[in-house]
Amino acid sequence: MPGQTADIEQMIANLPRDEQVLVKRLRALVMECIPQATEKAYYDWSIPFYTRNRLICFIWPPSVSWESAASYEKHKSKGVSLGFNQGNLMSNEDGVLLAEGRKQVYVMYFKKLKDIDEAQVRALLFEAAMIDEQFAKKKKKK
Repeated sequence: MPGQTADIEQMIANLPRDEQVLVKRLRALVMECIPQATEKAYYDWSIPFYTRNRLICFIWPPSVSWESAASYEKHKSKGVSLGFNQGNLMSNEDGVLLAEGRKQVYVMYFKKLKDIDEAQVRALLFEAAMIDEQFAKKKKKK
């Protein structure tokens, strides 16, 4: 959807520079590792979500908050989040994915470009894509 991509591009352009750099790099990694996923803007916030059979992952900069100013300050201190919608199904052996009280969606945070361990992020994205494929098989069986 062209409008969706334009909305996401506009949201990124309006971010503080430090968040822009992180969002762009994470977005490139997602598109590289899960090329079959569709990027969609999440409601009015234009947050990039990636889907195929189900929601796979998302990138959420702290400047885009649906909550209060206090929530923004809390999230800003953590950084840009890369969330995995089926995080509860992922191996997470090294404990980098945080549940933060949620049952299903797990996230990791990045404050600086050097915080992104690209090999680790790629492995997580590939795992998330494999989990998503399992949902395709279940659909076909029905």
